[in-house]
Amino acid sequence: MISFLKKIFSSQPPTDFGELIKQGATIIDVRSKGEFQSGHLKGSINIPLKNLSENLGKINKNKPVITVCASGARSSAAKSILKANGFEAYNGGPWTNLRSYKS
Repeated sequence: MISFLKKIFSSQPPTDFGELIKQGATIIDVRSKGEFQSGHLKGSINIPLKNLSENLGKINKNKPVITVCASGARSSAAKSILKANGFEAYNGGPWTNLRSYKS
């Protein structure tokens, strides 16, 4: 039981998104086209979550990928899809969280 609780509550170090971006990470914004057009991170690529699986070939597997959306829910799902397909992927949560890194 204790090992189970440790797994649930173990804290991993926070992801250093600034460092990932310095390393050339690709930022994939999985919001709809309209949401993306209303505001997005400079240099980010818009691939709506519903279209992600059929567009994996457009993403460089040799670079880390940071997924973003409006709240973090869709970007979490996108991260799971990417990881399942062999990408080094991170959930950046709401796209506005990364603005300070991509001004």
